[in-house]
Amino acid sequence: MMLAGGISAIMAFKLVQSDLAGSSHELASPVTSSLSVFAATIPNTAPPPGPAPAGMVWIPGGEFSMGSDSLCEGFCSLPGVTRDAQPIRRVYVDGFWMDATEVTNGQFDKFVKATGYVTIAERTPTAEEFPGAPPENLVAGSTVFTPTPAPVPLTDHYRWWRYQKGADWRHPEGPGSSIEGRGNYPVVHIAYDDAVAYAKWAGKRLPTEAEWEFAARGGLTGQIFAWGNEFRPGGKHMANTFQGRFPLKDEGQDGFAGIAPVAQFPPNSYGLYDIAGNVWEWCSDWYRADAYAQLASAGGVIRNPQGPAAPWDPAEPGEKKRVQRGGSFLCTDQYCTRYMVGTRGKGEASTGSNHIGFRCVKTKGGME
Repeated sequence: MMLAGGISAIMAFKLVQSDLAGSSHELASPVTSSLSVFAATIPNTAPPPGPAPAGMVWIPGGEFSMGSDSLCEGFCSLPGVTRDAQPIRRVYVDGFWMDATEVTNGQFDKFVKATGYVTIAERTPTAEEFPGAPPENLVAGSTVFTPTPAPVPLTDHYRWWRYQKGADWRHPEGPGSSIEGRGNYPVVHIAYDDAVAYAKWAGKRLPTEAEWEFAARGGLTGQIFAWGNEFRPGGKHMANTFQGRFPLKDEGQDGFAGIAPVAQFPPNSYGLYDIAGNVWEWCSDWYRADAYAQLASAGGVIRNPQGPAAPWDPAEPGEKKRVQRGGSFLCTDQYCTRYMVGTRGKGEASTGSNHIGFRCVKTKGGME
């Protein structure tokens, strides 16, 4: 079965499972109005519980204002980018360790060699998972960004995403590609369960959305970006994002056309690299468009929120989506500005792509 534009059924089924481009226009209606204001971040003052685990930095935790203000809408050409991140509310999180960078190909390779783990992108889909799909379309693969040859309307992400047979973490663009010499690049084509499996092996876990945002803010109060209120302070690029006309060509003015090795841009105040841009990062929370409104209705300071009990995306209510944070190398003010620190992304839990990765956290000194 072929769909419009020559898209196969299996490709379509895979694509609709994820908010692949982090698009800002798909939410059915505003969840709530943002009438709140940011109050001062109050970090904990207790010292770290011990020496830092390798490759991790201490995030002190504390109380902060979580969310995004509707004033940030002006940074994106398409509306709605802050709609599901309102209202701003007070949250407290305990201290924790966090990976200084996104998990790299080299780190993930050690995990696979140690465990024999096979990622979801490497597994052949079954007829039970995709009823009605022709057998010839049931092939292992993942979704890959494909620049368009000419300008296109930004209302249909099928135009720049394709389901690519043989695309996986070892072959980011498909069978002809490789991660040879790219051990320090973020691992991609990672579905949620893949990230959880790695984290468990490493004695870590995925961050909650609240932990992720506290860490990303780096102790700053209500700033638009992880480094302040100016996207390019003094003309300096602070993250790997998309330059040029989307989705035609990333001009690479920030030094990278496409994905970049980790730690190529300045860290935030807590020592976290690429907390904005490069690749999306999975959080442990189910995605609900109204999660912030539900929590805010309880009043007071919310302590260590773990996220909603079940997912709900009004654009695709049948899909089980988890929160993604930080944006990616495809983010641009023409389409998606979710490199803004308070904004949210989402993705169907069993779907990866070549702009989705993760980083892990660890509490105290023990296994998670």
